Amino acid sequence: MGGILGAISRYALGSFISGLTVTAFPYGTLSVNLMGSFLLSFIAYGSSLKWNLPKKFILAINTGFIGSFTTFSTFSVDTLQLVNNGKYTLAISYVLISIIAGLTLSWLGVCLATKLYPNVAMKAEQ
Repeated sequence: MGGILGAISRYALGSFISGLTVTAFPYGTLSVNLMGSFLLSFIAYGSSLKWNLPKKFILAINTGFIGSFTTFSTFSVDTLQLVNNGKYTLAISYVLISIIAGLTLSWLGVCLATKLYPNVAMKAEQ
């Protein structure tokens, strides 16, 4: 169920964002992948620190919803389309932004979870 909702959300949000721009740059895919990077880290870390949710529920969110919300395959195809169309600078920019911003947002997700549950985070690290 999470996978179905994640895929529908990705398509809807990605299409909406792509429709706002008139450029070859894949803003829709970039946006959903960056949102997913933050959410996955926040939920995974937050659930390990404090939330008393069943493991199956966390898996449905992380693996199901966020796993199908984000898309490495579309990222790959988008990058190859940029290269095939001779838009090398856009392709390199897309890859670098995806990696750097994705890792940064993942880190921020962990930081936010830690800020929300500081005492629990200290115990978890000991």
